[in-house]
Amino acid sequence: MERKASSLLENKKIAILGAGPGGLTLARLLQLKGAEVKVYERDFNQDSRVQGAIVDLHFDSGLKVMQAANLLEAFKANYMKDADRYRLVDKDLNILLDEINEGNQDNFDDEHFRPEIDRGVLRNMIIEGLLPNTVVWDSQFLSMEQVNDAWELKFKNGMTANADIVIGADGYRSKVRSYVTDIKALYSGATIIQGEIENPKIDCPDMYELVNNANLSAMDIGKTIAVQPMGNGGLTFYAASLYAEDWIETSGIDFNNADEVYAYLVGFYADWNPKFFTLFKSCKKFLVRPLNYFPTDQHWEAKENVTLLGDAAHLMPPSGEGVNTAMLDALDLSECLTNGEFSDLKSAVAVYETKMRARASVLGKEAIEGIKDFASPSRDSIEDLVGMFLNRKE
Repeated sequence: MERKASSLLENKKIAILGAGPGGLTLARLLQLKGAEVKVYERDFNQDSRVQGAIVDLHFDSGLKVMQAANLLEAFKANYMKDADRYRLVDKDLNILLDEINEGNQDNFDDEHFRPEIDRGVLRNMIIEGLLPNTVVWDSQFLSMEQVNDAWELKFKNGMTANADIVIGADGYRSKVRSYVTDIKALYSGATIIQGEIENPKIDCPDMYELVNNANLSAMDIGKTIAVQPMGNGGLTFYAASLYAEDWIETSGIDFNNADEVYAYLVGFYADWNPKFFTLFKSCKKFLVRPLNYFPTDQHWEAKENVTLLGDAAHLMPPSGEGVNTAMLDALDLSECLTNGEFSDLKSAVAVYETKMRARASVLGKEAIEGIKDFASPSRDSIEDLVGMFLNRKE
């Protein structure tokens, strides 16, 4: 690894909370500059939890950062070929748009190419690029206390750690965020019910064949089902619509009871092709999640020894930009801390946060507008979506 520590980070211990793509990428970039970094992650170990569905990296964000982190070749060796293809169907399984059989070649020089990778594979790939023992597992962050100019961090397992700089990369439920700002999340109006199927080839073969290792969206007026492959051969699906903010509490559904959730979904999608019901039946555990966001005009005064990146900083509804934006945050923060342009840490953090918030404001507004068309499509929005994809090919 390159060893060229910035004077701002000389003799400084950096603690990153959260071993998601953003936090791990930041650790990699800082270690390339010779910084002393630890990543604290609540998962018991590297293999204790399935990381979820696939994620696509974009030409001017995620892939750009992979290049800066000297990980692009590793990414090319691990991404899921053809998984970036898209198929759109209606509730009766009529195909409205289909990229699966077009035979397009993967081209990393094409700005429209968005290769997909399994989240767990991406995580493991970045970890392999870190110095040994960088990630400290089984470290659920509880709180931290400022001691002189540094922080003492406390974890659920009783462990404590000291750090001169703390970066909250701990997601949409970030506990570090409260040390930076008290701005709270707002509800977008949309809620998703998510499920995972371990063996769809056996449990729901018709849907498995329809997805065909691509991204599938099924849309009708007011509701959507999206299905994605996972790197282990499984499927993840998202049943989305608009609901009242208190719907989870007032619905009367026990979301820990798979049979109750199945019964609700079958009723909600009653006039859809019954093949969709095999998705619900094959799922043994559901997750219900309101899609929240932080205000797009949020602002706070920079601090010299604690900051945020990714969802912890600028949570937004799903739009395909989340991981990519977190990686760009990591690149910008690493550059501000190591490029030698700033005389003190607070100035470096302030410039990073200004750039990060400005970018997130634009993307957040787009995500908030787009989530309603995704979760509660109209006939016009479905036609617009088809037109957008067709125009992109011309």
